[in-house]
Amino acid sequence: MSFMKFLGGRAGAGAEAEARTPASKAETEAIRQIVARLEALPPDRARLLAGMAYVLSRAANSDMSISEAETAAIEGFLIDAGLDLGQAALVTGMAKMQARTTGGTSDYLVTREFRQMAKPEEKVGVLRGCYLVASADNSIGAMEIASLRQIASELDIEKVDEDAVRGEFADRLSARFHVPKGDQRTEDGS
Repeated sequence: MSFMKFLGGRAGAGAEAEARTPASKAETEAIRQIVARLEALPPDRARLLAGMAYVLSRAANSDMSISEAETAAIEGFLIDAGLDLGQAALVTGMAKMQARTTGGTSDYLVTREFRQMAKPEEKVGVLRGCYLVASADNSIGAMEIASLRQIASELDIEKVDEDAVRGEFADRLSARFHVPKGDQRTEDGS
């Protein structure tokens, strides 16, 4: 079952969840309570949050590793978006697993679906969240910068908005970029 289908409350989620038995009954019950709260969300809201979580996880995984600091940043973003701590931890865990296992295959598809659901300010907010996640270790590397630029492009974020968000994190960029005249962007290693 896909991550998006699960958070959309599609049938079959319970059977698959029960097939993977956690170590204790307390863990099982806690997970069931969180899933029930997630399923109680309106389907459109659940899909929007799932998309947010995936795009944030995509940014975190752009260097092929998702650190504890990046995980905490994703969870914090989702809490600010309206999930409680348990829900945010579960959704983050699921999004991280999807980003790690399906990565390139799902990146564009999930980002495009999020773009279609989100309002312009939500798209810019998620891009800002991606920068927060990527800078969780106080540095945004070249691979992360490339991924963030790709995410901004796939979200159809206006160049001026993308530049403003990137500017907020200029002190954490490990590679410097300049924007020449026109709409082309090039890397400047100086």
